[in-house]
Amino acid sequence: MPAAAPSESLLVLQHVGGAIARVPTGETPYANRNALYDCFPVAIWDDPADDEAHIRWARDLWEAMRPFSTGGVYANKLGEEGTERVQAAFGANYAKLAAVKTSAIRPTFPSESEHQAGNERSR
Repeated sequence: MPAAAPSESLLVLQHVGGAIARVPTGETPYANRNALYDCFPVAIWDDPADDEAHIRWARDLWEAMRPFSTGGVYANKLGEEGTERVQAAFGANYAKLAAVKTSAIRPTFPSESEHQAGNERSR
């Protein structure tokens, strides 16, 4: 069980589904259309001496929630979590997006985030 939340931190449960779930997965890059809720811990602090405790709280809370998760993730909410989580953000669409990104049509996206298909770094 995670420790009590630091006073400035919170757990966000955002209802999704509805119109999102009515769009076929292959129609857009967003793949996690079967989720009913988006859940993410937000750890907030100022003092670098508190880094370890706050990061541990967020990670422990996520581990406690993981059994209730679809396994997907919204790409905008990714931290430095590695290739597996980037692939989870795009689900079945990942291979197609990575292929488009590396094709001769659009070989590079120099101004875009590392959390896009085919753009993640090895960690």
